[in-house]
Amino acid sequence: MNVAIVTDSNSGIFEQEGKILGVHVIPMPVILEGKTYYEGIDLIHEEFYQCLEENREVFSSQPSPAEVTDMWDKLLLSEYDEMVYIPMSSGLSGSYQTAQALAQDYEEKVQVVDNHRISVTQRQSVLDALVLKEKGCSAKEIKEALEQTAYESIIYVGVETLEYLKKGGRVTPAGAAMGTLLSIKPLLVIAGERLDAYAKVRGTKSCKKRLLMEMNTIADEFLKNSDEIYVGVAGSFGKKEEHQEWMEMTQEMFPWEDVKYDPLTFSISCHVGPGAFGMGISRKIRI
Repeated sequence: MNVAIVTDSNSGIFEQEGKILGVHVIPMPVILEGKTYYEGIDLIHEEFYQCLEENREVFSSQPSPAEVTDMWDKLLLSEYDEMVYIPMSSGLSGSYQTAQALAQDYEEKVQVVDNHRISVTQRQSVLDALVLKEKGCSAKEIKEALEQTAYESIIYVGVETLEYLKKGGRVTPAGAAMGTLLSIKPLLVIAGERLDAYAKVRGTKSCKKRLLMEMNTIADEFLKNSDEIYVGVAGSFGKKEEHQEWMEMTQEMFPWEDVKYDPLTFSISCHVGPGAFGMGISRKIRI
């Protein structure tokens, strides 16, 4: 069976890279001042982060059912017998639930993965799916393997501004005002279903160091079991030198890893704002 691997742009994989990898990508929409744009298609990340800096009205969204099924139909009517669709975590968006409902009409030709991941950890799930495909696994076998290992990953995110957490109700207005005054930077964690507060740190530089320390501990736990890991970093930086600095800090902590940087996806950036920085670790799937 010829299996298509499909994901959304929350994975940090966009159309051009998808063609190189052999992955089909559905771009995520975002609503900017009432108009819909598509991630990596008609709105690039630097422009989007600038809109956040300017406090323009933005809302995350999900692909329409027609956009999803149009891609599925195109692939199944061309060269593929079945497919694996890897959307963002079901705990962070309704994209999984929508796709699962749509897949009922495809007689198991479409296997939707309840992946519990986003951004750099979702990327690793896609890479794992490609490895499993090369090993001859069916779409159903790939889905089952990815769901069994879904929680073997973690992401930490630090924020530069409290404004977007305040808008989302994760920080009270009084808490945001006091945090800004004292330069308090929340460290957030995504481990499966939710984006939750993990720690409060004074200053951006200290927050980055705390994030790296936490990740180093997690990496050690994985490596004790002789596991191979994937380390990825992301950020909603408007300037290239900012993301290069974050990359260099991460590479110094993990000199044996070929660390890859992804722009922080629209869906997360809407909630954490510009200048955010994140890092994820995933255990590579055992074959």
